[in-house]
This record gives sequence, C-alpha cells and structure tokens, in this order.
Amino acid sequence: MNRVLIWDLPTRLFHWLLSGGFIAAAVISLALGEDSPLFPYHAIIGLTIALMVCLRVIWGIAGSRYARFSTFIFGPGAVIEYMKGTLVGGGKRYIGHNPGSALAIFALLGLVLAMAVTGFMLGQGNESVKDLHDILAWVTVGVAVVHVLGVALHTIRHRENITLSLIHGKKHAEPSDAIASAKPIIAVIFLIIAGAWAVGLVRNYNPATQTTTLPLIGTVLQLGESENEGGTKQPGKSKESDDD
Repeated sequence: MNRVLIWDLPTRLFHWLLSGGFIAAAVISLALGEDSPLFPYHAIIGLTIALMVCLRVIWGIAGSRYARFSTFIFGPGAVIEYMKGTLVGGGKRYIGHNPGSALAIFALLGLVLAMAVTGFMLGQGNESVKDLHDILAWVTVGVAVVHVLGVALHTIRHRENITLSLIHGKKHAEPSDAIASAKPIIAVIFLIIAGAWAVGLVRNYNPATQTTTLPLIGTVLQLGESENEGGTKQPGKSKESDDD
C-alpha cells in the first residue's frame, strides 16, 4: 500500500491549533493561577478555541470523508473491541479515526464547549458556575492525557504513527481510500475567521478593567479581577464603576 491523503488541511489545522490553545490556556489558568497578569488571556484563548470547535462541528457535517462525524460514530461494542485489540494485539485497522480517538474527540469537543459556556457565564458575573468551570478544566486535562497515552499505545502496538499522519495528512492505504483534495481554500477561510475573532478579542481587551468585548456581538465580558480605589480586587467590577 502507498501513502495516500486521508486528512484534509482544515482537520489538521484544527487538531493542532486546538491542542496548542488548550495547553496554553491550561498552563495560564491551572499553573499560573488567577493572580497572574496573564490570567485574562486564558479566557481569550478559550473563547477562540470555542469558536474553532463551532467551526469544526460545521466541518464535521459538511467536510471531507474522514472529517465527517458520520464516519467515526461507534457503538460501545466497537470501542471495547478496539481497546481489547490495542491491549492484546490484533484488531481491526481504521483508515480514519479509530473508536478510541473518536470517543476522545467527542468528549473533548463537548468539554471545550461546556467550558466556554461556563466561562461566558463567569464573565457575566455568575460566580455560581466557577467550581463547575474548574472541574470541567481538570476533566478535560484528564481526557487529553488519556488520549495522548492512547495514541502512544496505538503507535507502538500497531506500528502506525497517527500523530505524524495528522501533520502531513497521509496514511498507508489503498488509492480508493484517499480523499480528492486537502481543501486548502477551506483551511484559509478557517484561519481567517478564527484569526479575526482572536485579534478582535485582543484588540478589545482593556487591561485596566480586565474586560473584553466580543467582536460583532458587543457583549462585554470580565476576564479577571479589577482593582478598586482602595487597591483591593473585586471580580466583575471595574475601577470606573467604583468612581461612580
């Protein structure tokens, strides 16, 4: 079998940008903490990857063959059979996403959207969801770690570097398994939309109040704690409101 194109460019870009964005947001939030001057940027990154997830959902419906969700929806039996084959050897080979990675993908997409919703609520002053937001963050870290370990085990057991395939987009398969195009124009559109959203969030960010305004939507979100005149920090309250 020759190496043929399996993963289109939008799918590959989404995978690596989501991975990098989540790692950056997690390090800022969980490692540096709320007192870090970088803390508000974890929310900006979170809002950006939330938009990317929304775009990925659209691509999961209208995308190329192996990017579509319909090609990697597996029942419990298929997942168990794949896990068994990975642990003891053998098992069916999947050209696209295998049942293990598919389970991780759906879990991560759902968790990122849930974190975005609770993060938005926090930005609107709803502190009641803070604990839930933190729990979701740690669960997402756990799922991501299990996913990485699963990929490593798959690579060793099946001698197939699926990480590398998500860089160049190719796998050893029959010519009939290949997709027709890498969809570079869609990838450019994806980058333009996500990039414009991220730039807008950064440009609208006010370090003094630690707020940003969502581009096109106009909603103002509190991304951190602002200082009042006495020098104490108050979540969701700017210095200007104290002066009033």
